[in-house]
Amino acid sequence: MPSTTSSNEQAVRSHTEKPSLGTSNTSNSVRSTAAIESGLHQLSSLVESNLDQEVIELSIVMPCLNEADTLATCIKKCQQVIQQHGYCAEILIADNGSTDGSIEIAQSLGARVVHVSAKGYGNALRGGIAAARGKYVIMGDADDSYDFLEIPKFVSQLREGSQLVQGCRLPSGGGQVLPGAMPFSHRWIGNPMFSAMVKRMFRAPINDVYCGMRGFSREFYQTLDLQCCGMEFATEMIIKSSLFGASIAEVPITLHPDGRKAHAPHLRTIRDGWRTLRFFLVYSPRYLFLVPGLALMILGLVAYALAMPATTLFGATFDAHTLLFGTLALLMGYQTVQFAIFSKIFAVQQGLMPAKRSLDRYTNWFTLERGLVYGSLLLIAGVSMLVIAVDSWRLANFGQLDYASMMRLVIPAMTATAIGFQTMVSSFFLGVLRLARRSES
Repeated sequence: MPSTTSSNEQAVRSHTEKPSLGTSNTSNSVRSTAAIESGLHQLSSLVESNLDQEVIELSIVMPCLNEADTLATCIKKCQQVIQQHGYCAEILIADNGSTDGSIEIAQSLGARVVHVSAKGYGNALRGGIAAARGKYVIMGDADDSYDFLEIPKFVSQLREGSQLVQGCRLPSGGGQVLPGAMPFSHRWIGNPMFSAMVKRMFRAPINDVYCGMRGFSREFYQTLDLQCCGMEFATEMIIKSSLFGASIAEVPITLHPDGRKAHAPHLRTIRDGWRTLRFFLVYSPRYLFLVPGLALMILGLVAYALAMPATTLFGATFDAHTLLFGTLALLMGYQTVQFAIFSKIFAVQQGLMPAKRSLDRYTNWFTLERGLVYGSLLLIAGVSMLVIAVDSWRLANFGQLDYASMMRLVIPAMTATAIGFQTMVSSFFLGVLRLARRSES
């Protein structure tokens, strides 16, 4: 495009130079004027063409992998919506290696095909969205389960300022699932469970986390920096949008039975369900690390409270063996809480999660020096108790000791020593994380 414009400008300049001497001055002048008008006309056409590309309002993106059974129906529905509502829009097929004629079908109907070599649902969508030119993007599967005639609902919310507009097929959000459109396990177990989890864990205001028909502004999408390549791509978009406080709207839609006959759906219940759960946990240090870690530490402290005085409760005496169980819970819990802090700091630094004041207050207060001081005090206390235990053994001429009383000294000593050492090492690791954050800023 730039080279064409440059050649047109050169043509205009060459025809505006002074004419040669002689009787042909008048005719040269006429030809020069005509050339100028022709060059300006071409330049104007190029500018108008560029403006046409820039003012595309809507890009409809469909990931495609051997969807010859239904692709034409989906494209025609999109074209019908575009014509009826007068959208300045494009239809973009993100092909992920189709071999059944899907590419030829799309091209014959005037859709733009983008070839995405990296396999995966997320990769196909990322490639298609990257090539989109519209201000808004509507994505939806090409299996005819989503009715693209419902696109105006999404466009209306986007025009009103929503950054992400999520479709909802479930009745909890006003949607409808037609008979045979969704497997029983997805309809009544998987989808409601994961939707409830994303609402609870990430405060996402949606009722159908798996709905693949949604719209968003292209500008907003570029700020999300999505990383997932598979089916988690759609849930990553919702989670990050919610975590970063985006304006999210939900519109009810109807899910229709899959129209494909040549092959089964690409979704795999167990595999994709586990990948979703795994992604939820990895993206939530609170539920993956902090909550279980605090629960273990509380359990360990309760065990210590019962075992140190050898409490008898409901006919059971909690003694030295209970201290061992309590120590195990304390050590595991303390380490898990540390992982929660480390992963949260790392996620914030990488832009995966927004920063929180509580985390900033903690990291500002818990300096390397404070960590070394507190860890050293615990370590010294633990080692001192171990020395006392060894001295008690010496006083008994290294013979038999009272097992229960000695364990009440040795086990807490070992616990304090281990936690003190962990605290010191963790303080240095936090220092490394802070150093990385300062170097990036």
